[in-house]
Order: sequence, then structure tokens, then C-alpha cells
Amino acid sequence: MIQERLDQLRRLMEKRGMDAYLVPTADFHESEYVGDYFKCRSFLSGFTGSAGTLAVTRNDAALWVDGRYFVQAAKQLEGSGIRMMKMGEEGVPEIEDFLGEMIPEQGCLGFDGRVVNHFMGKKLEKVLAKKQVSIQYEEDLVDEVWTDRPPMSSRPIWILKEEYAGKSAAVKIQELRAEMEKESATVHILTALDDIAWLLNLRGDDIPCNPVFLSYLAVTRQQAVLFLHEQALGKEEKEYLSTLQVELRPYDAIYHYVKSLQNETILLEEGQVNYAIIRGINDSNRVISKINPTVFAKAVKNPTEIKNMKQAHVKDGLVMTRFMRWMKENIGVIPMDELSAEKKLDEMRMEMEGNLGLSFHTISAYGPHGAMCHYSATEESNCVIEKKGFYLVDSGGQYYEGTTDITRTIAVGPLTKEEKEHFTLVLISMLRLGAVQFPHGARGLTLDYAARQVFWERGLNFNHGTGHGVGYLLNVHERPVGIRWKMVPERMDSCVLEPGMITSNEPGIYIEGSHGIRTENLMICVEREKNEYGQFLGFEYLTCAPIDLDGVEPSLMSQRDIDLLNDYHRQVYEKLSPYLEEEEKEWLKTATRAI
Repeated sequence: MIQERLDQLRRLMEKRGMDAYLVPTADFHESEYVGDYFKCRSFLSGFTGSAGTLAVTRNDAALWVDGRYFVQAAKQLEGSGIRMMKMGEEGVPEIEDFLGEMIPEQGCLGFDGRVVNHFMGKKLEKVLAKKQVSIQYEEDLVDEVWTDRPPMSSRPIWILKEEYAGKSAAVKIQELRAEMEKESATVHILTALDDIAWLLNLRGDDIPCNPVFLSYLAVTRQQAVLFLHEQALGKEEKEYLSTLQVELRPYDAIYHYVKSLQNETILLEEGQVNYAIIRGINDSNRVISKINPTVFAKAVKNPTEIKNMKQAHVKDGLVMTRFMRWMKENIGVIPMDELSAEKKLDEMRMEMEGNLGLSFHTISAYGPHGAMCHYSATEESNCVIEKKGFYLVDSGGQYYEGTTDITRTIAVGPLTKEEKEHFTLVLISMLRLGAVQFPHGARGLTLDYAARQVFWERGLNFNHGTGHGVGYLLNVHERPVGIRWKMVPERMDSCVLEPGMITSNEPGIYIEGSHGIRTENLMICVEREKNEYGQFLGFEYLTCAPIDLDGVEPSLMSQRDIDLLNDYHRQVYEKLSPYLEEEEKEWLKTATRAI
């Protein structure tokens, strides 16, 4: 089936004189996760992971994936004729270099300019110019191959009340215009869906797990123009936007709008705005490309958001505690597999008061599947959870009070010496990062060693970032916060840490064919002491759920590590116990006992 689809695409390429066609994992907004309409790369390749880029030439096809997906992609690409390119590995070319090599002199590259950001488009232009390669970007060829393509989503949009948002949209827009004034910008074009949702205090349901809506927004000094599927708005929402002086236009009208701009100073972010939009801006305008001011504004949570997020994590901690107890008491007693455990946790979370759904698809992984960082259990891969080894579950919820993300690795039976050692190393890593104190001005790059030292000194590592920012009832992965050891400029997630910013703390270890372990807490950046050396900052845990002591080998821990674990568990018991029944409270008391 995959080979047949690629053959159809190649026939269309040949008709248009294209030597290669690029299909990223993207919608028109550079969203991390995409709705069903936009899953072109998955349709063409058979690879279902959330990230990857496919390049198809007349005689070859290659898919670039990062370390999260090496194992999954290898399995799903078998027999497809598509080569896997392991991003960041020695000898693996960058996508633009591969295309530069494969496309002949004066050849042609095709892609849908709405799903390629301008930053990437410029890189391609630069490399391909050496061979005088032309670019065709105005056609979506996959649309002609995908005859039963799902419709584009236009789910209802709703207003997030100020009691949850903490600040009115009118004030946010006023503050944004002040930032535009600093840049002498007369128009600001926003295409990132979470930026638009945050700025207008609106939420939607066009992308699974991300409460955003398909839209573009242009803000000028006096007005704003929102481009969207108007049927997604009810009467109340239209009146609300009218009070904000927001004009409504059809979703696709953004392309005509940018072509109509004359002699404006336009602020936008090339890494977020798609190639087709920027190519539509004529030379009479001046373009300033920098990170959207909304990115930093929404990353620093206001006091209302912080208060609410703490409440959301108590709710989520109760869910996770009850799930861990259920699993511990029922493993080996009732039939249990990855899908049934996932279903149980999802149902428990959705039954919690104020829950609006999941913040991402639950990762439910037993044994060797835990070594696949972003494994997704399917009917084909689903396996029975036996009474031995580890079960890893990475999950989260969307609540009116905020967004949660937690990973726990649960011992479901006897463990090997290596499994306990690895579990304890991951725990030490998480605790040490959570306890760092640092001067203002530090970035995630500065702090990452606190987490990785315990691995590196043993010749171990994990192939993903240690931490990512988290939105407020928005995307579970939010720029510009990030904790990683290696700079990845295009991710733009290594900003200076500020009080009020939220980050995950999720080290792990993955032994292919054996086991995977990850422990993840969310943390908020807070002020610590201020002295002659400046303002020091630290972290405070938001996540409050027990860490499975059955996996811990205390002899590997320093006294400080033990104290940090015991202190964290004391906090978990204090926060959760008032909401628990007596039997649950007793179970939690044992689960959080001092070691």
C-alpha cells in the first residue's frame, strides 16, 4: 500500500517536472501535533510517530526521525522502500544536503508551502541555489493521492474565563502592542495556534490533546484580524471578539491579506510562519523576524495561573496515586495488558472534576516497549503485563486549572539488579535537577549537567531533552523553556529561566530489547535568595505523586539524594492525603514512607 501511494506521488511529480517532493509532519501553523487532515507524512510512509520528515525522489525515499523514534520507525518502515535517517547520528546527512545531492542541475523541488516554515524554506533555497534548482510550493500533491482524506477540523471555540486565565485578552493585546512599538512594527502576524489562543483567551478542539483552533491573527496598532472557520464561533464568542475590536475573516483569506500589505513594518517569526505566507509579502514592506513576544509572555505564568496549576496537579496526583495502587494490587490478579492499563488510567483521569481530556496520547509501555521513548500501544503491538519487570506510563491531563504531564515507572514484579540500578540512577538524576539553585541569567543548557552527571560518569546517556516548557491549558510542550545538553537552534527552547516558568524534569534510560525507565515531574521556577552575587533561583515541584520505592536501591544514593526523596514524598503525602479515603491514605503513607 505504501509503495503504491509513493508511486502515485511520483507520477504526479513527473507530470509537474519535480525531481523531489518534501513532506514534513506539519499543519499550516508549525504545530507539534497535527489533526487528521494534516497527517500526510503518516499517510505516505506508514510511520505514525508525531515527528518526522519524508523526502521522495523519482527513485528513492527517506524519512528523518529523531532519537525518540529510531526503534518505532525501523519497524514501521519495513518493506516500504523508505530508508530511515537517524537524525544527529554520524554520517546521516541533513535533509537539505540530501536533496541537494539527489536533485540534478536545474532540477525542481516541490512541497506545499503552507506546511514548510520559511526558516526551512530559506535553508533549502540556499543549498539548492548551487545547482540552480527551482522550487514549486503552491500545490499539495498528497491531496490528489489521498482520496479519502479526512475534512479539516472546525470544532467549537470557547472563552477561557479570567478566573482561569488571570489576565484579560484586552490587557494582553495592549501589552503586545507595546512590544510592537519597541520594534517599530505596524503589523504583527501570528500563526502559532497556542500564541493566538493564549492572547485572545480562547480555546478550541482542532488538534487532539491541544485545546487550540485553526486560525491566523494579524495585529495592527488599532485593530486585529482573526482568520478562522467562522462556523466554529457561537454568538457569545463573536460578541466577545467584537468587544476586543477583532475583525473576522475566512481562514484561507490570510494569503490575500499578506499580499495586500503595502509599506508596513511586519513583525513575525520565520521559524513559525509558513513559506507561502512570507513569499506573499511584497518588497514594499519591511519584515522583522524574531520570536513572537507572546512566546515569552505566556511562558511566565501569572499568579492566578500558578495557583490554578498547583490545584490541577493535586487533582492529577490523586488520579496517578489511585492508578498506581490499582496496578500494584491487581497485577497478576486480573488480566492486564498495555491497552487495558492505558484505558483504565485515561478513564480515571477523565472522571476527575474539571478534566477536559488528555494533554497527549498516553504512553503505556511494558518491558522492552519502555525502551521506545514515545511508544504507542496498538492492537498489533499490545502485550500482556506480566508480574515481573517494569511498566512505564507517561500521561497527562487538561484541566480548567492547567495542563499536567507525569511519567512513572512502576515495578510490577521482581526486578533484576540492573533494572533496580537503572531505576535508581534515573531517580537520582531527577532529584538533583529538581534541587539546583542558580543565578538569574542561567538557561537550561547550564542546568542539564546536574541531571546527566550520574549517567555520564558511568558512560550512559539518554537521547532526548531533560525538560520542556508546559502551557496553561495549552500545549504540553511549550517554548521557549527547555533543558538539554546540546544546543538545537531551530527548537528555540533554551531561554533564560524566569520565575513563573514551568518545565518538566524527565531523565530516563532505555535499554533496547530489555527495559525503559523514566521519572518525570513538572517544576515551576521560583526565586530563592538574593545577595551580593545577584538573584538566585530554584525549582518547586508541581507534580505530586509517589515514586515507586520498590525500584529503589538506596545503597546507590548519597544521603542528600535520600533526603531529597524523603522530603518530596513528605510533600506528596501532605498535599494528597486530605482528599483520600482512609484505605487510600494508608496505602499512600506506605508508598511515601521514608527510606
